[in-house]
Amino acid sequence: MMRAWILPMLLVLSGSAVATGQIFEGRPGTAAALLPAFLALAGVSSPLIFPRSIGAQEAQRRSAVDGRPVVFWRPGCKYCIRLRIRLGRSARRLHWVDIWRDPAAAAAVRAANDGNETVPTVVVAGRPHTNPDPEWVREQLSPSA
Repeated sequence: MMRAWILPMLLVLSGSAVATGQIFEGRPGTAAALLPAFLALAGVSSPLIFPRSIGAQEAQRRSAVDGRPVVFWRPGCKYCIRLRIRLGRSARRLHWVDIWRDPAAAAAVRAANDGNETVPTVVVAGRPHTNPDPEWVREQLSPSA
């Protein structure tokens, strides 16, 4: 879990350092613009924006039972963030698996993507789809899911 917080913390610290430097150089306006940008990036990169991750095996088991897609993702991935934000509340209806927390998940993604850990990889009915359109993912959610 600690690994997922590294990027957001680095963004907060970097943003604070850059903003402080701008203030000392006499540019408080620039500092006021940069700090919120860094904080926003830290927020969307944090594990808080994504539903709680589960292991790959558990996600696949649950998906087999309820038919919901499995999303393999990793913190800091801009395409994962795009998918999560565009799905809105529907995102909570999917099974999310952080490939940095689960070596089996990373292996599954590599197997689906010619050895690359390309995310998001969404598995629907056992078939992987790399970086699919968020609207398509939403369509894959059954009304009862």
